[in-house]
Amino acid sequence: MDRKVLEFVTYCISSLSLHLNLTQKEIYRKLKDSGILYGYIVPSYDVLHTFGSRYLIEDLTEYMKKKGVL
Repeated sequence: MDRKVLEFVTYCISSLSLHLNLTQKEIYRKLKDSGILYGYIVPSYDVLHTFGSRYLIEDLTEYMKKKGVL
C-alpha cells in the first residue's frame, strides 16, 4: 500500500469514527474483519478518493450495513 492510499484509509477510518461515534480502533477492526478494508476501500481507491467527503462516508456506512457490520 503506497502512502496516498494509506492516508486515504486513515482519513476514512477517522471520518467514519466521528460519523458513527465509535473509536478509530473499532472502525478499523470492523473494516478489516469484514473484508471491506482490503476488499473494497484499498482496491477502489482510484474511484473512492474522487468522492466528496459526505458522499464517501454515506457510501461506506451503507456498505458496512450491507455487510452486516453495523
